[in-house]
Formats: sequence, C-alpha cells, structure tokens
Amino acid sequence: MSPELIAVLAVIGIALVFDYTNGFHDAANAIATSISTRALTPRVALGMAAIGNFIGAHFGAEVAKTVGSGLVSLPTGRASLGIVFAGVIGAITWNIITWYFGLPSSSSHALIGGLVGSTLAASGTVLWGGIGRDVVIPMILSPMVGFVLGYIAMIAVLWIFRKGHPGKLNRGFRWAQTASAAAMSVGHGMQDAAKTIGIVVLALYVGGYQDDPAYIPEWAFWTSAAVLAAGTYAGGWRIIRTLGRKIIDLRPPEGFAAETVASGVLYFNALVLGAPISTTHTITSAIMGVGATKRLSAVRWGVAGNIVGAWILTFPAAGSIGALMYFLVRPLF
Repeated sequence: MSPELIAVLAVIGIALVFDYTNGFHDAANAIATSISTRALTPRVALGMAAIGNFIGAHFGAEVAKTVGSGLVSLPTGRASLGIVFAGVIGAITWNIITWYFGLPSSSSHALIGGLVGSTLAASGTVLWGGIGRDVVIPMILSPMVGFVLGYIAMIAVLWIFRKGHPGKLNRGFRWAQTASAAAMSVGHGMQDAAKTIGIVVLALYVGGYQDDPAYIPEWAFWTSAAVLAAGTYAGGWRIIRTLGRKIIDLRPPEGFAAETVASGVLYFNALVLGAPISTTHTITSAIMGVGATKRLSAVRWGVAGNIVGAWILTFPAAGSIGALMYFLVRPLF
C-alpha cells in the first residue's frame, strides 16, 4: 500500500469520525422539539432522525460540491492531505467541547473553520469569495430568516386555530410533529452528510485518486449517510435538553411551527442555492422566533446568549485548533 493511499484513507477515516460526532452532536436539531413536546419517544425520534438523515444525504450533492471545491484550493499531493486531516481534527475537537457543555454550536462551521485554519497555517489558498458567499452571508441570514419565519408561522398557527380546544390542538399537533420532525431529519441529512461527502471528495482529488474535484462517487453518499445515521441514533442528550427545554417551554404547536420553518430553510439552501448552512442555527433561531410570539420574556435570553456566543466562537476556535493540528500532523504527511 503506497504512502499516498494510506494518507487518503486516513483523511477519509477522520472525515467519517467527524460525520459520527456530527450525528450525535446535531441529533438535537431534528428531534429535540418532538421529544420535548412528547410527540415522539426519544428512541423512536432518534430512529426516525437516523432514517431521515440517511435519505437526505442523497440529495445534498450541491452542498458537497461547495465544501469539496468551493472553499479552499489545494494542490494535489500528500502534504495537502495533511492540511485536510488537521482541519477535520479541529472540527471534531470543537464538536466535543461544545457537546460537553451542551451548547448547540454548528458542526458545519466547525468543519469549514477547521479547514480554513489549517489551510492558512500551511500558507495555502483560501477562496475568500466562496467563503463570503457560501458561508458568511448564509451564516448571518439563516438565523435571522429562521427567527422571523418562526414568529410568522406561529402567529399563523395561533390565528388559524384560535377557536380550537387546547387539549385537542396539542394532540393534533403531536401527530403533525411526526411529519415536521421527519422533514427536519431529511433536511439535516441534506446539509450535514453532504459536508462529510465534500471532505471525502477533496481527499480523493488532492490525493490524486480522481481528476474531477466535483465528482462524487456513489459509495461516498452511502458511507457518509450510514455513519451520520449511526451517530444520530447514538443521541446527543446534552444538546437535546438545551434545545428542547432550556430556550423556551415548547408545546406541540410551537414544535411543529419551528420544525416546519427550519426544514423549509434547509431545503431551499441545499436544493436551490447549494449553500452549506447550519442546521443548528436555523432550528435554534426558529425556536426563539416561535417563543417570542408568547412574549419576549418567554425566551430564556441568557441561554440564548450562551448559544449565540458559541456560534460566534465556532469559526475562529475550530480554525485555531485546525491550524495548531496542522503543525502537529505535518511530519506524518
């Protein structure tokens, strides 16, 4: 086995480790609201999320292409594989830190930040135009859109069902949440499995095992989808508690509205724009928007502030870890 092949396999292996941590770290994105409102039992919700992630991964090709060829430009060769390896380690490390503290940070931005950090440390080329267009602008807009649409959707639900009996409404929306949680799971797969696929493609390209930086082999879809699904089923209970209980007190109508809005935003960005947005930012801001319809004080802004702080720190923190890891792993590549 050649050193180049070993290096490619090492990068693919660490990308799949990231994929697994992404699953249990971001499982809360898809099912926290459904568990909190008791629309679904925890294991049923996690199983449905795993299946949805697996299905959604096969529709994320545009996002995968953006991650694989639109963020950094690396020459082919083993040294470039070391850059990618270090960047993914940076993302994994930040995922574990934020998971430990129960903070729903963005695995997507951790991955992109880690890759940018290691590339800069190696004096490589970062495609800042692509970063601005496909990462920074969506990073700013998706939480704003999620909050506003969550608020509007909840107002619409309250108006349409203003004469309904609360008990019957809760029962009805628990059933509806099964569909909205499934839609959210598929959207999560479209976005997050695709990012791992993008790293796999980048490794194959810079390792010299394929000539087209945008070509995605079929096995990459299946492998990334399966590992993300396994990580999702493992469950990230610390973050599920934060999203489902600590931001606002959720009832089934609020859970349905938040999930419906968030999944719509994810689908539009994955299928139309090919933008790698954060599922975490989108669902969390939608939950805040839904909660604000009660009264602004219904949102626990202290918890929300900690979450936003983690959002802001994610890109530079993962980037710094990625840069440090580059110097540590460089002798191996």
